[in-house]
Amino acid sequence: MGTSLNNALSRKYNGLELWEIIVIVLSAIFLVVLAVSIWLTFRRKKSRPSSTQIPLSLHIPPSVPEEIKEIRVDEVSSTNGDANGYPSISEKFGDKEPEKGVAAVVAAESENGGDSSRSGSFNHMEKKDGSSSVSSANHLTAPSPLSGLPEFSHLGWGHWFTLRDLQMATNQFSRDNIIGDGGYGVVYRGSLVNGSPVAVKKLLNNLGQADKDFRVEVEAIGHVRHKNLVRLLGYCMEGTQRMLVYEYVNNGNLEQWLRGDNQNHEYLTWEARMKILIGTAKALAYLHEAIEPKVVHRDIKSSNILIDDKFNSKISDFGLAKLLGADKSFITTRVMGTFGYVAPEYANSGLLNEKSDVYSFGVVLLEAITGRYPVDYARPPPEVHLVEWLKMMVQQRRSEEVVDPNLNTKPSTSALKRTLLTALRCVDPMSEKRPRMSQVARMLESEEYPIPREDRRKRRSQNGTTRDSDPPRNSTDTDKSEYIDLKPEAG
Repeated sequence: MGTSLNNALSRKYNGLELWEIIVIVLSAIFLVVLAVSIWLTFRRKKSRPSSTQIPLSLHIPPSVPEEIKEIRVDEVSSTNGDANGYPSISEKFGDKEPEKGVAAVVAAESENGGDSSRSGSFNHMEKKDGSSSVSSANHLTAPSPLSGLPEFSHLGWGHWFTLRDLQMATNQFSRDNIIGDGGYGVVYRGSLVNGSPVAVKKLLNNLGQADKDFRVEVEAIGHVRHKNLVRLLGYCMEGTQRMLVYEYVNNGNLEQWLRGDNQNHEYLTWEARMKILIGTAKALAYLHEAIEPKVVHRDIKSSNILIDDKFNSKISDFGLAKLLGADKSFITTRVMGTFGYVAPEYANSGLLNEKSDVYSFGVVLLEAITGRYPVDYARPPPEVHLVEWLKMMVQQRRSEEVVDPNLNTKPSTSALKRTLLTALRCVDPMSEKRPRMSQVARMLESEEYPIPREDRRKRRSQNGTTRDSDPPRNSTDTDKSEYIDLKPEAG
């Protein structure tokens, strides 16, 4: 066999043996490949800018899992309907009846730029007389925390931060910068290269759980905008690191201000408490009623309501949030939340919908009225559970005795009764009897006691009878100034 192979390779073609022809062809192919490689390398180097000109945050980010890329939160414009057929906020809450309805609570909020899902479209400007106007973003606007940073995102929203960016912002994640921690991870105060303060939420390095927590928060508020929601500015994904970057809210949270656990040991006035709670109600109404799919926060409590330097509320911590599509009235999920705030039907069965948030908000409302914790075992047995104690006090016609003793100026009788009634409706054990958050906001803003007249008319038309529990309007002791001047002062 070896002899026949030698004979074949020794056969001559045009004066050259076959093996010589094979060597020449292979050498030619090698030289061509080498030449093409050198040419491509030269072109690539010629077109690439100097590495010293590349900003830190423009290095190519790591690949993003498909499930995170495919986040779909309906972007509801304040003026136009969605291309998929979802109504705009104004359309969804438009009401032909000449009364202050949800349009004034939610749609008007959208128009002043706080909750437009397309950030930067409009700017809300407050006038000295308390009125508001909507102006183009080209006019005077509050500076963005991301101004001056390269606009780059791998998810189609927000800003992609490198690990080095956030290490520099938080002084290498210094313990001195920690402003919160929990089972989810640690929150650090940071300062971006442009000087903007931020809160960096560093999720635990359990990769599977970190990815899940990351995806939950991004899905919940990555695309939504409302002036009473903490804004998610961006994210970091490098190796096992998963971090979320939020705007920094610099004035503590509602729990601290109700307990006097702040720098000056001060307490909120009644007017300031109402301002914070009305803003929170409007933000929840936006999450529940103005976007599709709706967002159920699942952990509404006083410590998750942050307060800025103008005493505006901002809901934070969406780590337990769930999305609820229009085709579902509820979902079944593992019971999560904070003891004392969890709705009874959710705690007993795991059935979750937006009415669970309504219950939690009702508990927060009772906290603000009384200054008490939802559950306090240091108190006598009848007073341990705030909701049950409040119901007992109202039944005994002792509602004046439940007001927080740290309030120097007590609320008017009608304001107290209106707020108590609103809270007790929110914590109704029957979830279907709880009001929507847009109704809650209207009830808190109303100057009528106990329910705005339009709500009473609707109830009477539905029931066909007048309920004895609806007392006549009593406006003699309603202090209108508490809804005009909402500047908080130390109580």
